[in-house]
Amino acid sequence: MRVLFSGALLVLGLGYLFATIYVFAAHSGADAKPGLSVDDIKVTYSGSAGTTELESALQGPMSGMPPQQDLEKIIDWIHAGADKATYTSSISTIIAENCLSCHDGSNPHLSNLDGFDNIQAVVAQDTGADLFTLVRVSHIHLFGLTFIFFVMGFIFSHAYIRPVWVKLVVIGAPFLGVSADVLGWYVTKVFTPFAWVVLLAGMVNALSFAAMWVISVYQMWFYRMPEHLRTRNLGDPDAPAGGR
Repeated sequence: MRVLFSGALLVLGLGYLFATIYVFAAHSGADAKPGLSVDDIKVTYSGSAGTTELESALQGPMSGMPPQQDLEKIIDWIHAGADKATYTSSISTIIAENCLSCHDGSNPHLSNLDGFDNIQAVVAQDTGADLFTLVRVSHIHLFGLTFIFFVMGFIFSHAYIRPVWVKLVVIGAPFLGVSADVLGWYVTKVFTPFAWVVLLAGMVNALSFAAMWVISVYQMWFYRMPEHLRTRNLGDPDAPAGGR
């Protein structure tokens, strides 16, 4: 069981690490400033009156796709009014070379950047993630994270933690955190200060995951229970033996 649990913890830990990196890369810079902040969450879900959807993407998750000078040309073009003449003379080539391999309209979940008319839809005022996208991502998060924290909580439930209420809080907190996080996306879209709840919920999930992972691994392989607990059932032949 220790090998089984440890293997699951190892893979889940790597998965959570990469998920954290992805969240940072996808949302940081949405407010045109380095790092991940509450303002980035506000812009992601509610949009920004000062930027467009394309500009937010280029300054955030897509900032590493086009060369820097091409990225600056696109942003300058947007700020200048996104006229068709400049698009035809220079911007269309940049888009074709750096964006159309994914944004050619074949994937309904990605913005279509093929042609000036389609570009116009993403250079209008940024209104944040649309309802369809939120619903699509919501059910993936709710099902996936529930499964992950169920496995983590089951493994962690075998740990020796006193008082017991601390264990209950650590196991239960991420389920509340996931619910608050996902529901917070919708509330943030209409009430931007709620972005703080989204940020705090993510922190609760991460801290709970880290606590369950570290404590479980430590107690399985390095921790020895106190002597009086390991020997308390030795006189009862029907009781489970003491040990790690």
